[in-house]
Amino acid sequence: MPAPERVPPGGLTSAESADGVELLVKGELTVRGRLREASNTALYCTVAHDGREAHCIYKPVAGERPLWDFPDGTLAGREVAAYLVSEATGWGLVPPTVLREGPYGEGMCQLWIEAAPEAELLALVEGEEPGPGWKAIGFAEVEGRTALLVHADDIRLRRLAVLDAVINNADRKGGHLLPTTEGRLYAIDHGVTFHVDDKLRTLLWGWAGEPLTDEAREVLEKLATALTDSLADRLAGLLTPAEITALRDRVAALLRTGRHPEPGGGRPAIPWPPV
Repeated sequence: MPAPERVPPGGLTSAESADGVELLVKGELTVRGRLREASNTALYCTVAHDGREAHCIYKPVAGERPLWDFPDGTLAGREVAAYLVSEATGWGLVPPTVLREGPYGEGMCQLWIEAAPEAELLALVEGEEPGPGWKAIGFAEVEGRTALLVHADDIRLRRLAVLDAVINNADRKGGHLLPTTEGRLYAIDHGVTFHVDDKLRTLLWGWAGEPLTDEAREVLEKLATALTDSLADRLAGLLTPAEITALRDRVAALLRTGRHPEPGGGRPAIPWPPV
């Protein structure tokens, strides 16, 4: 299998992201349909303001199912918090996301991202080693045979692996990865994040134990500073004080070890289903 094509990383520019947030906050929200495969209420909408219109996802708090292991806060609040942390890194990995009133009450509203169908970031391969340009995740049983599950050795995914470690993402699945035709990568569904206990479950284990890139260390240092100032203030209405403290601690731990985290024992390291 050929190695994946190298593409430049980067999401929306700061100006584009700000424009997206303004549209989501000020626009008129109109429900067009429902995503029935979602485990919580997820409504496909249009949002329009001042001659601009875009598609978005609206997830009302009223449609959230309670989670015994995430008793504090809301899924919507954690989704918005993930966007704010992503923006603070400068990587732009999460689409513009806000908390706002909608037809069914307060909820998360996020710009809709159209994924490129031809982009391949995950694959199943024969043998025990990934080919050039791929990183091994683990073995999987597929139709009575064992295959190696791999993800692309891609700087965009590596950045996302760092972000997931920071926000303590308990559910990074393949279906949450949205590469675009412009070469950008976005990640969605961040409702089960920011827990005070280690709950990292992800498909992006390919760099586990490897040194962080110089860029990642610089970003984490910037993030550590932001978490003592403006970013902490913006997260205060979305996360509990204990969750914000744990967030600071995870950033400090990554800087101290200088390495990507490794799977912990006693809990599944990969979410199910993985895609």
